[in-house]
Amino acid sequence: MHGGAKGSGAPTNNQNALKHGFYTRDAIKERRYFSDLLRESLATLREFD
Repeated sequence: MHGGAKGSGAPTNNQNALKHGFYTRDAIKERRYFSDLLRESLATLREFD
């Protein structure tokens, strides 16, 4: 049977369901860090114009 019964679905922390990790907490944190770094670098370079 298919449906949303309690206890159905993949187990918690099922690593087999992880396809690429793009939305993991660490990946989001890393993308945010590099985005902020790039923004700050561009702002610094604009100061030299």
